[in-house]
Amino acid sequence: MTKPLLLALSLSLTLAAHLVAEQTGPARRVLAADDSTRKLAIIAPDGSVEWEMKVGAIHDAWVLPNGNILFQQGWTKVVEVTPDKQTVWEYDSGKMNGNDGKRVEVHAFQRLADGLTMIAESGPARIIEVDKAGKIQREVKLKVNNPSAHSDTRLVRKIANGHYLVAHESDGFVREYDATGKIVWDFEVPLFGKERKGGHGPEAFGNSLFSAIRLANGNTLIGGGNGHCVLEVTPKKEIVWKLEQNDLPGITLAWVTRVERLPNGNTRFGNCHAEAANPQFIEVTKDKKVVWTFKDFKNFGNSTTVQAVLDAKK
Repeated sequence: MTKPLLLALSLSLTLAAHLVAEQTGPARRVLAADDSTRKLAIIAPDGSVEWEMKVGAIHDAWVLPNGNILFQQGWTKVVEVTPDKQTVWEYDSGKMNGNDGKRVEVHAFQRLADGLTMIAESGPARIIEVDKAGKIQREVKLKVNNPSAHSDTRLVRKIANGHYLVAHESDGFVREYDATGKIVWDFEVPLFGKERKGGHGPEAFGNSLFSAIRLANGNTLIGGGNGHCVLEVTPKKEIVWKLEQNDLPGITLAWVTRVERLPNGNTRFGNCHAEAANPQFIEVTKDKKVVWTFKDFKNFGNSTTVQAVLDAKK
């Protein structure tokens, strides 16, 4: 083999090595999805692909307690498949329960303890809970100041008190709704004195948040979207913890997606649209020390909107 061919082969192998899943810190099993590579996959701790499905646009996905995977195929259809990829349930918000012919997008859904499936519908601006037959059992209308079928909502979660915690992307608000649809708490994500800038990457800026979860202490943890931040906010709307775009050495935050507070006090969050130089999934301590990262630009790309650490395979 000639020297140029050897050099090309060496370069190819080097590039390939950098395209496999990389984890710093303890290796974990990860569920992730990217709508640029059109892939939803479970990545094993060794970096191999344990399970995968071809998908379209996607902002939410779950591995259910029974091992099935609940995810979306495009902006309107939510499906449940078995590990061997057999569809056992589906619901199409674009066609069902009064939405036929309307523009509607789904960015969040959740299988509830009573077996119902909660679905947040942007466009109709409502949360519905449907049974296995697709019949609506509960419906809550949402407040939207800047109506948009694409961005009325991002992640929505039904929380322990039976209320709904809604990340309203286009409004820049987290709103908590009770079962009747009454807003019982809200928080407008600040711009912190900065000007809005369009786009999705590190150069963009705004308060188009992606997620919010309620913590055990009653505070709310917010994934700041194009605000490049994670915020912890008290019921009195005081920011008591904030992670900003350049707080982590060697890492730049872009579109911050899912957030999670761990029992040990650490915070995990997704980092989307940040380009290949940055990890797509990060865990930090309360003191903002990075203890784990995940990066995989072979299976996923610059639009990794779903990230979750799974329990070890049993």
